[in-house]
Amino acid sequence: MRWRRILHNIHYTTPKERPRWSPDTPPVPPEPPAALSGGNLPASTASRDASADKMTFIRSKRRQPGVVMGKNERSVDLVLPELEAFLGARLTTGKAAREQHSRDESWHYPVLPDAVAFARSTDEVARILAICHRHGVPVTAWGAGTAYEGHPIPLAGGITVDLSEMNRILRVSAEDMDATVQAGVRRKQLNQYIRDTGLFFPIDPGADATFGGMCATRASGTNAVRYGTMRENVLGLTVVLADGRVIRTGTRARKSSAGYDLTRLFIGSEGTLGIITEVTLRLHGRPEAQAAAICSFGALAGAVDTVIQTIQAGVPIARIELLDDVMVAAVNRYSKLDLPEKHMLLLEFHGSPASVAEQAQTVQALAAENGGSDFQWTDREEDRNRLWQARHDAAHACKLIRPGCENWATDVCVPISKLAEIITYIRAETERSFLPAPIVGHVGDGNFHMVFVLDPKKPEELAEAERLNRLLVTKALELGGTCTGEHGIGCGKLEFLELEHGPGVDVMRAIKQALDPRNILNPGKVFKVSGA
Repeated sequence: MRWRRILHNIHYTTPKERPRWSPDTPPVPPEPPAALSGGNLPASTASRDASADKMTFIRSKRRQPGVVMGKNERSVDLVLPELEAFLGARLTTGKAAREQHSRDESWHYPVLPDAVAFARSTDEVARILAICHRHGVPVTAWGAGTAYEGHPIPLAGGITVDLSEMNRILRVSAEDMDATVQAGVRRKQLNQYIRDTGLFFPIDPGADATFGGMCATRASGTNAVRYGTMRENVLGLTVVLADGRVIRTGTRARKSSAGYDLTRLFIGSEGTLGIITEVTLRLHGRPEAQAAAICSFGALAGAVDTVIQTIQAGVPIARIELLDDVMVAAVNRYSKLDLPEKHMLLLEFHGSPASVAEQAQTVQALAAENGGSDFQWTDREEDRNRLWQARHDAAHACKLIRPGCENWATDVCVPISKLAEIITYIRAETERSFLPAPIVGHVGDGNFHMVFVLDPKKPEELAEAERLNRLLVTKALELGGTCTGEHGIGCGKLEFLELEHGPGVDVMRAIKQALDPRNILNPGKVFKVSGA
């Protein structure tokens, strides 16, 4: 049966400003502003507003300390004139720009950088890093600010390098099915640019993220079950190291056995080993036909079993997403839809018209055996896009459950055969909790998100979220899974990385020490560094 539901226009909202609060930060006495000495630069360290200095480092058990900014105040003042000499107005210490670069999409507390530098080329990034390295000033890369674990929050202050103006598509080869882009290019921008070539880039993390950020976090998303993650879809990188050296990893060849795989080393390094400035991507042929489908379930176990059986049956599903009944209700409210408010699978099929129909029929039969009902599908592009946009807006929809609150999104991933066990386990735990915790996930590869909707100003709610998250991650590791399938470690999962990799983290530290001995690149992220 074709899908005939009416999908209303999606209404977009801007996420509310993150709270500037920490239970461990003492009150900051007001400090009168000082006059500027010219351009965008302050006359002295004392001219930076008090909140900037105090917010550069927030001591909290949920935050990993980087370098205490007080140690670097003199160095920052030395760096700013050198940077302004070639960046001009593209270096700013303005409060609005610093606040914009103090947070991401997560619940983690914002921290102000001392200045923001807008780079336009690899050469400019190299000059910025060489100067900051010489003076020991922390540097944090910024793409679009859409991360979920505090990756671009400058915990140690210093300079935030905004790569959004590095937005040129440098080369596209339709014959070789690859492209090279600057780090600030966004995925929707590239797909629009190559639309007439019959190609597309499939990795879709939901947000219109930059390719630099997607590489830094090893992003994946809804299409990963068929097309893989950024790890499988990047051929090579241009990277600026901490001291300003520029290296190029990989080639355009589809395979190579030449030396260490440095490309994979930097993918997922979260800006702690170098700043990615250019990316060479693998493109894919646009499928001849596409269809989206929904199917409702009275029991969550039936939906999960359908996912497992679909993968085990070898159905080349392009997307298979799970939303529990709480999440469906939130999505309906936010995106003005009228989906059945039951546990639901959202699916997408790619291929020829005949193969798409065959895939849909196979999944419909499997769903029916597991209690699925109201299986509906559509091949209209407009309806598909609205449905998937509604799915991508799930994070905003969650906030409607408790207006004024924030999302704490978990991100475990387990072997597909263990998916039912872990979802059943954590669902039972959250049903005994006072925190709402809807579920959404890319369950085709065993990855799902439980979203705790909480008020971060209430310690009891943060404590409950921490307790539930610990139970979830511990169970995932017990089942052979990981603490993060796609969001990364950032400043929120440091202890879980230690639990997952044990002595392997010491090897990671050794690599960090070799490439960034002064620990200036995104300090306080991924793992603790001795002396920081």
